[in-house]
Amino acid sequence: MTKANKTPILTTGLAMFAMFFGAGNVVFPLALGHIAQDKNFYAILGMLITAVGVPFTGLIAMTLFDGDYKPFFARIGIIPGFIVSLIIMGLIGPFGAMPRCIALSYSTTKAFLPGVSLPLFSALSCVTIWLFTFKRNSIVDTLGYLLTPLLIGSLGIIIIKGVLMSSPELPPTPHEHWAIFLRGLLDGYLTMDLLGAFFFSSVVIACLRNNSTQGITDHKQLVITTLKASIIGASLLACAYVGFSYVASFHSEVFTNATPDELISLVAVHVLGKHAALVACVAVALACLTTAIALASVFAEFIQDDITNGKVKYGPALLITLFFTFFVSTLNFTGIAAFLFPILQVCYPALIVLSILNILYKLYDFKPVKIPVFIVFLISLAAFYW
Repeated sequence: MTKANKTPILTTGLAMFAMFFGAGNVVFPLALGHIAQDKNFYAILGMLITAVGVPFTGLIAMTLFDGDYKPFFARIGIIPGFIVSLIIMGLIGPFGAMPRCIALSYSTTKAFLPGVSLPLFSALSCVTIWLFTFKRNSIVDTLGYLLTPLLIGSLGIIIIKGVLMSSPELPPTPHEHWAIFLRGLLDGYLTMDLLGAFFFSSVVIACLRNNSTQGITDHKQLVITTLKASIIGASLLACAYVGFSYVASFHSEVFTNATPDELISLVAVHVLGKHAALVACVAVALACLTTAIALASVFAEFIQDDITNGKVKYGPALLITLFFTFFVSTLNFTGIAAFLFPILQVCYPALIVLSILNILYKLYDFKPVKIPVFIVFLISLAAFYW
């Protein structure tokens, strides 16, 4: 393999990691390790399946459809496919990921912002998002380039120092191995990375085609290159999950009554000290807001282009997006997670099956899809209410 061919694989693998890796991907491994303690191996194994393996399966599946989500979801029917796309966009937009980013930003920095309430913080955040997205500019990308090294560096130091500060033995937990594995499996849904993968794929394909010296035009070569880049992105993401979960496991007795969204700031202060922790917490908060800015633009364009067919322009669509984002964000991080969990628990298995069946369809012309996806959805729905 030539150097020219290696370059897009490495850069795309790093881009995949950056796209999937948000502050929420820090919170849930920390929360899981906090509970799992000496059984963290089983917990993180479950999380790696649903928070790493599943999203990259979805990414590969979408790559086979050339990153176009419309024919991907149309396999279950034009109208059902559109409804599923709408639900997913809502969950990664104003009814899930966006308000969760704002709520987590608040939880991460509230110790350093005395007297600022969540509604006020949410309102200021929505105004900030509007300023950055109403007239699209490159400052968000520039901020992202500056923030990513700071964020990864800060969190990397927390992991390394947190492990070095640890006692040789993990504290015991009363949970059974199978129960803690299942908890990790279900907590992996909360990262929502499979939902993001359905819409990240077009960015990944563009990255591969543009960053290659000779250009990647052959579809088979594109899929193979995506698979190789995915190994890099998935490995980095897995290392981050394992590191954060074990830091929380080793130090779980220090944070007995902490809520999941408070853990990152508490761990940062415990490991780095208050002043250095401020830098890490600000990096996490800003990373959340830049993610929310990107998602706001995507959802506003979805309203404009796909829902209203251009009848609602980008500006009003953005205001609608931020209106709902503000009210959902005031539920706080724990409330949003409680709202999202049943939806994800019911829908995720069917989306996993759809991804696998679409891979089989593209590779082996395996056509059954509607009945298997519908059956899995009904089983998940019944299991939730059991």
